[in-house]
Amino acid sequence: MKIQSRKQLSERIHSGTRYGNPVLFLMFVLLVTETVLGEKTIPSPTDRIQTEKGVVEIYPVNHATFVMRWNGQTIFIDPVGPAERFRSFDRPDLILITDIHGDHHQQGTVSMVRQESTITLAPQAVIDKVPTSRQSVYRVLGNGEKIAINGMRVEAIPMYNMTKERLRFHSKGRGNGYVVSLGGKRVYISGDTEDVPEMRSLKNIDVAFLCMNLPYTMTVEQAASAAVEFKPGIVFPYHYRGTKGFSDINQFKKLVQAETKEIEVRIREWYAPRE
Repeated sequence: MKIQSRKQLSERIHSGTRYGNPVLFLMFVLLVTETVLGEKTIPSPTDRIQTEKGVVEIYPVNHATFVMRWNGQTIFIDPVGPAERFRSFDRPDLILITDIHGDHHQQGTVSMVRQESTITLAPQAVIDKVPTSRQSVYRVLGNGEKIAINGMRVEAIPMYNMTKERLRFHSKGRGNGYVVSLGGKRVYISGDTEDVPEMRSLKNIDVAFLCMNLPYTMTVEQAASAAVEFKPGIVFPYHYRGTKGFSDINQFKKLVQAETKEIEVRIREWYAPRE
């Protein structure tokens, strides 16, 4: 069943009720009820970052998953888990998928949260794991490729492991980090990676989301060293739960601040209590 926009649904219902269609009349009643009771309330963002064209609002959801809203558009990064996690948000205009692993991509979740007009960008390795009948809703963006979408520019950045004992987790060329440019700001999303040269050589990054969990990605020391080198204006540690618990994100903050006062480290809650 195609998901229609509220405007499209309202127009169709209005047309149908004039001609006595009972199904559409029922839909009309439900729509009016929703309007009377009030539409969903989008939660308050943890962060609001000013751009040349409005504010970027940031909403951590869980682990590698978060939402950004900017200039009337909603962006989902690695949406996974139950649809209830996303019911407080508008359906996304853009979805970014970083990797094949289940904490970054679940085809069922993408199907539940998207709308017909949603653009879903992913590396080829992700799309290869999607049933053929569903692959058309994805667009391939490979390492180093760029695309302009709705006033934004998205660039895929390589993400991979370099440490010998971690090479089996993320091979070079398989997954994507992303730099999203919107309203004159550049937002870097690391995905699952170590402090690779492509990260360290980034320029003019205003906001960065850096992973740091073992054994899959990198240590807090690696992440801090990389941040000090490419100097984002603001950095959020995220994706920091590993097989033996949580990485010490406060230590990450101390390491960064010991080297420079030019980077603001923002600690936010990415995991539910007891999770």
